[in-house]
Amino acid sequence: MNLPTWITLSRLLGVPLLFFFLQDPSDRHRLIALGIFLLAAGTDWLDGYLARKLNQVSDLGKFLDPLVDKLLVFAPFLILLQWGVIPAWGVFLILAREMAIAGWRVNQTTISGANIWGKLKTVVQIAAISCLIAPLPETWQFWTLCLFWLAVALTLISGCLYIWPTTIAVET
Repeated sequence: MNLPTWITLSRLLGVPLLFFFLQDPSDRHRLIALGIFLLAAGTDWLDGYLARKLNQVSDLGKFLDPLVDKLLVFAPFLILLQWGVIPAWGVFLILAREMAIAGWRVNQTTISGANIWGKLKTVVQIAAISCLIAPLPETWQFWTLCLFWLAVALTLISGCLYIWPTTIAVET
């Protein structure tokens, strides 16, 4: 395994820490969890940058990176569901897209990296989760929920666009 892949795997360490700190939604624990989440999310950029810079892009990295991203995203989503902050059906739509894409990738002979829509989806999901777990004033609630629904929309759009070019190529 190369350095970018190790960095990807290190992102997994954030998941149990998020569960631990977000079980007690005090402002202090929410801030600690926010720092952990942002640090872990930052490694997503770092591993991709290093993989390209060091010419160490690998199929294992292309497979693990989105998988670890999903675990990092779904940990706080589950806590936010438990808190009653976001609706379950919004998280279900994101989960359904991720499972569909994962199933789609299994049947592909080559694993393609994320396109611009997938990257945009990830950035907006990170922003939404960050705002939702941060101890923000009540006046921010509307905007954080708008950010969450934008993340849901981009998740569905990016999923359709990921599958669409391949389906068109198969049909012709």
